[in-house]
Amino acid sequence: MAVASSKKTALNRQPLHIEVAALVREMIKDGSLKQGEHIKEIELCEQLAVSRTPLREALKALHVEGLVHIETNRGSWVSKISAQEYLDAFEVMSSLERKAAELMTERASDQQLKELFIIHQQMENYFQQKDKKNYFEKNQQIHSSIIRASGNQKLCQLHQQLLNLVTYGRFQAINSDYRWKESMQEHQDLIKALLQRDGKKAGEILSTHVMHTGHVLAKMFEQA
Repeated sequence: MAVASSKKTALNRQPLHIEVAALVREMIKDGSLKQGEHIKEIELCEQLAVSRTPLREALKALHVEGLVHIETNRGSWVSKISAQEYLDAFEVMSSLERKAAELMTERASDQQLKELFIIHQQMENYFQQKDKKNYFEKNQQIHSSIIRASGNQKLCQLHQQLLNLVTYGRFQAINSDYRWKESMQEHQDLIKALLQRDGKKAGEILSTHVMHTGHVLAKMFEQA
């Protein structure tokens, strides 16, 4: 007769501070915590229903990412990103996304391209409805899908690190109606090139598209 094992199966979950870091990261990205804002730890602990230990560990992790600034005995602040820092980040992202688009045309399956086209259509519908929130979510999905379809894990990791820094700013860029319309046209040109598996053209369009956003943001933050 077999004896049942008393050993408990370990739960496959992340440490609490990593989960907290993800929540705070999203709050920074969606503007719930604004650039330059002092992080009130007690209030944030209550909001997230956690103790201060995992929150402080999370803030340390976000400090390494550049999203949070910590001063000994003074506390933590959401990092301020300068116009030049935005430009620097978008220059690198532009190169990464160009390469990702080129690789996608070589490596993506027909099904992946079909799924990307469906997301693009959904985004276009939100554009027609002037629904910026859902438009931006689909926009993010398209960029992320292209990055993943590159099949290059190091490229994916580097891109995500930069994206964490600039996502809030990218959403602000479409507050300009002119830039929003221009961005939509760029996406239309991009999807055509990707569906035709024209890597060179798709890479050029996506690289230019990313830098256009970078320049708009840099100008916005200079004025601010």
